[in-house]
Amino acid sequence: MEVNFTPETQAKLNRVAAESRSGLAEYVQQLVEHYVDHDAWFGQKVKEGFAQLDRGEFVSHEEMGA
Repeated sequence: MEVNFTPETQAKLNRVAAESRSGLAEYVQQLVEHYVDHDAWFGQKVKEGFAQLDRGEFVSHEEMGA
């Protein structure tokens, strides 16, 4: 797989990878893994939230204000 970045993003990645003392490829791999894991977690939480709404498990605006 090949991924192309803008020169600005490439410079940022180079800087942050150097600061983290890892190689660029390793840093980007870790970054993508973290993003994918977070995206899956977030999607699951959204599904759980909709399921709670479907079951009527929520707090109304009025209840929040009380």
